[in-house]
Amino acid sequence: MKTLIDLIKEISAPKNQWFPITKSELMDYEDDVFDLIQNAYAYIGGHSNYKNPKDLSLSGEDFEAIDVDNDPDIDAVSISKKRPYGNKLVATGHDGSKDAKRAVIKRRIDKLKSQGYYIEVSGKLQDILLSKGVAPITDEELVRNILKGKDIKWNGDGTYERILGGTSHPKMMLGKPNI
Repeated sequence: MKTLIDLIKEISAPKNQWFPITKSELMDYEDDVFDLIQNAYAYIGGHSNYKNPKDLSLSGEDFEAIDVDNDPDIDAVSISKKRPYGNKLVATGHDGSKDAKRAVIKRRIDKLKSQGYYIEVSGKLQDILLSKGVAPITDEELVRNILKGKDIKWNGDGTYERILGGTSHPKMMLGKPNI
């Protein structure tokens, strides 16, 4: 089995630049990528969609990574999936360092200010994204269309409640979906 260092060398990823992780590369390094995701979501017991490393390569999602420090390992990942309204940002991962967290947030902000990207968020990330000028989607009909088939309870202020992993979570949609 290849090491993550081998992956970095093979794809010649420049430092401090995001690069895609192909499906075959993801299969080789799913344990490492899974660890980054688990680290980012440790405060809630892990990401509800990724219970084990195999869930990553079976997901059909798009992965990109960045190396922000002096070692050859990737330090952060960003995960999105193609949807009818564009690219939905669905998860992140990081090694816990300030630089990796900063890189992920900056990437999210850049993507969400671009046409065709959107996200469902809450809590601290919602506050950060809004403070950086990411547009909230407050049109209930649009949110319901984007989340077609998902049961949501609209709160009347641009936020809604949604069941994820068996638990109700407050959410807000942000970004610029294709409409």
